[in-house]
Amino acid sequence: MLDFKIIKLNLNQSYFFGEVEFRSDIYKINIQNERRGKVLKLPFPIESKKDRIIVRVSGPEGVLFVEDFLPYKGESEWLEIDSNEIAFFLADHQDQLDTIEVMYE
Repeated sequence: MLDFKIIKLNLNQSYFFGEVEFRSDIYKINIQNERRGKVLKLPFPIESKKDRIIVRVSGPEGVLFVEDFLPYKGESEWLEIDSNEIAFFLADHQDQLDTIEVMYE
């Protein structure tokens, strides 16, 4: 499992843009709707035995969360998440979320 700490996440027109921290490294993040289909891209490669990976965005203590199964589409400069469920949930709860978990085997 990969845990990204949300540093900042701002709404820009129809998508969210910001920064996350992973193991003391800072990466840019882009979360948007499924305009190009469901997508998960990571700023580094992983090897997953499954085609779809659970991505969960949660608040402190994990009380408030949203998750989606996303196809891993490889490496990118940024953490990229294209999911209607996650994007629409963020629109209502943006300031209440602090963690992104990527759960894969």
